[in-house]
Amino acid sequence: MCITERELIKQIITVHRKKFATGLFWQPVSVGNTALNYAKQLSKNIDKKYTLFVDYKSMVGLGDKNTGVYVGLPSAAAEIVDSLSEFVSFLGVFQVNNYFYLVAVRNGVIIRDVLIETAEQARKLYTELSNIPDWGGLFAPASWGMPKAQEKFISELIRPSVSARLHPINVFNSIWPTIIFFVLVLLVGGVLFRDKIRRVFFSSSPVQTNPELVAEYKRNIELKKQELAKQLDIAKQEVTPIEFPYDYLPNVMERAKLCYKAIAFVMQPIPGWNQTYAKCGEDFVSVTFARNFGTINEFYLNGAELMPGAMVQQLSENEVMVRVRLPQLKTYASLDERDIASAVRDITTNFQQINIRADINPVTDTVTNGVDTESVNIVEISAASKLIPTEFMHIFNDFDGVYMTSVAWNAVTRMWQYEVIIYTK
Repeated sequence: MCITERELIKQIITVHRKKFATGLFWQPVSVGNTALNYAKQLSKNIDKKYTLFVDYKSMVGLGDKNTGVYVGLPSAAAEIVDSLSEFVSFLGVFQVNNYFYLVAVRNGVIIRDVLIETAEQARKLYTELSNIPDWGGLFAPASWGMPKAQEKFISELIRPSVSARLHPINVFNSIWPTIIFFVLVLLVGGVLFRDKIRRVFFSSSPVQTNPELVAEYKRNIELKKQELAKQLDIAKQEVTPIEFPYDYLPNVMERAKLCYKAIAFVMQPIPGWNQTYAKCGEDFVSVTFARNFGTINEFYLNGAELMPGAMVQQLSENEVMVRVRLPQLKTYASLDERDIASAVRDITTNFQQINIRADINPVTDTVTNGVDTESVNIVEISAASKLIPTEFMHIFNDFDGVYMTSVAWNAVTRMWQYEVIIYTK
């Protein structure tokens, strides 16, 4: 039996402390149509439950609010397609906490985008789809033992910056409850005060204003205003506050020390194998080994002793990757008080003073709670250096809102590669 989205849990996942929409119904946009017009046609002709849409690479992805998705939420499928752009067709299952996210793309068109509750259901659907020939890439959890499948991790495919977001198909439908509410208030006010209003404004005799009547009318209007304001306050309190990424940052030096120690831990000497590249990301530290004269069995035997608890993935008969989950660091709120232009200028100056080349780019991201949307200013820094992490991060001593997203050690070039972001006002 085919697994449908209606049988599944809410179609929202969280990666890099950001929420992403899954479970969208994707269709290529027909020639001569705009994405919005085509989304309206599909919603009208296929199912009116689809009230949201994503415009992405000549496709529209339709969303159903009943699955938990909402306006402003970015599409997880679009992010994964961007990351796996070398594959015109691919089928992948990625574990997200206790769930499994399946994405299938054929000839550049997303044909399946769904979050699945159990490994059994996910494996069944993956097996059915994998029988279709000519997949350019197959990705599945290593524990499944699927033929020709590689294991990919969603935290490495979805990036902090996003583009394809959900929009309402019909803007009027998204605001009609508010319009109806205010119309009802006006109608109720008209019914309550119609006689008094008629006497004041439509008397055939010369208008004689009664001070007591005017005062009573003003009091009633003020009471209605207060009641309306109270209702709006209650509605506003029920909205989840926006979560900003800079409210959850680890201490800069604690993060640098952790990554330095983690890379040292996985860079163990394995006889017959050479370390080539190690990387400390947000959740995992990984290292790649290239075969010299050793064997796979010897690698597993020696690696298990030197790196207990590590996950081993065989990339090929001559290349192996080892991954270890990082411990969680305590987080706190931190934001640099400089505007983004001043921050870019000061960071550039710091790198010039120590004669290190760096790519420094200002970007703006958005965060939302489904109702309100806020912009977040970020400075992205990428640099290569011979300085170890605890030395390199001293470059940012004068800045707040600093987060080292990743650091990698290239054993061939003997250089460190740093990716750092700074959140600014």
